[in-house]
Amino acid sequence: MIIDREPESFDASMATARVVQRRLKILQVGKFYPPHKGGIESHLHVLCTELQHHVDLSVIVSSDDDKPAKDFVDGVRVLRVPTKATLASTPVCPAMIAEIRDSDADIIHIHLPNPMAVLAYLISGNRAKVVATYHSDTVRQKVLGAAFAPFLNALLRRSAAIIATSPNYVDSSETLSRFKDRCHVIPFGIRLDDFEKCDDSEVTRLRQEYGDRLILSVGRLVYYKGFEYLIRAMSKVRGRLLIVGDGPLREELHALTSTLAVTDKVRFTGRVPQDLGPHYHAADIFALASVARSEAFGIVQIEAMAAGIPVVNTALDSGVPFVSLHEQTGLTVPPADADALAAALNRLLDDTSLRLAYGKAASARARQEFCLDTMIARTLALYNTVAAQTRV
Repeated sequence: MIIDREPESFDASMATARVVQRRLKILQVGKFYPPHKGGIESHLHVLCTELQHHVDLSVIVSSDDDKPAKDFVDGVRVLRVPTKATLASTPVCPAMIAEIRDSDADIIHIHLPNPMAVLAYLISGNRAKVVATYHSDTVRQKVLGAAFAPFLNALLRRSAAIIATSPNYVDSSETLSRFKDRCHVIPFGIRLDDFEKCDDSEVTRLRQEYGDRLILSVGRLVYYKGFEYLIRAMSKVRGRLLIVGDGPLREELHALTSTLAVTDKVRFTGRVPQDLGPHYHAADIFALASVARSEAFGIVQIEAMAAGIPVVNTALDSGVPFVSLHEQTGLTVPPADADALAAALNRLLDDTSLRLAYGKAASARARQEFCLDTMIARTLALYNTVAAQTRV
């Protein structure tokens, strides 16, 4: 396993200049692309928006319907091939095969999990070098995942490099552990400026509305986010919880707050607003109570850390505890443990100096490890390395 880090003297502009001079052709293959919502889609959008300035870039994804579409999204060429059917949440797009076959890209960068992209590449016969970003294992659909494993392994064997977002995931993934020799750790990067600064008047308004000793949690209301345990913890927490997000468990979670008589402590805001910065700055602590490795990384932790607040997260066998470090940028507790969550939250709420120290360290770690420019520089450096390899 290779952790991609630059020496302190690394000059990103020099790496960029070399890439611009060579002008590699890169084909990104994803499942969907914005305005389609999703974590992988958001990452792909940010990645491609920046990469287009350094390489000849194009994107192939599935359409939301059975019609093809070509458009530009923030300057990026995006081809959406028609979806003829959907099986187990996977779009079936036969036209993707020909599009990959006819591509003259130097590198095909495939974002996984994406069964259609895997099959399309294998069938296409295209011999371009492959880079795969392994966002997560297939967690819930274990039977289908096992059936598809031979095809996924075939793609990974052909890959010149596999990008993982944390060393933890390389070590804990049964699939990646077989390909450690070609794994490169490039953590997600975000535009930190979007969260380091915000509208102070909006922060003041939020504090007036929700009060002090405020805990923030952001995410879809789905099983693996662990909101149930966070709400249960609030019966013992000397503070208030603000949950930002919506999803299929909305009614169930609302009912739980009533059952536990914590409606005065727990507030739901609904959909995530366009600008979350003021919410982070209004909060004292950020909580990510996820209970399954479906939470492969937890980008929201970076957003909170950039805003300078400590994180309480869970000790999943994924990248979650890699992002915010226990006793350094926050506290890490066992998953699905409401009592442990309550104890950690109370400890930080009651100890202002500790909370501020962790928040300062969180901001520094976000700037050092999870800056967008760093992710782009590491990705470009990997592309150059792959392009220089001689095919065996």
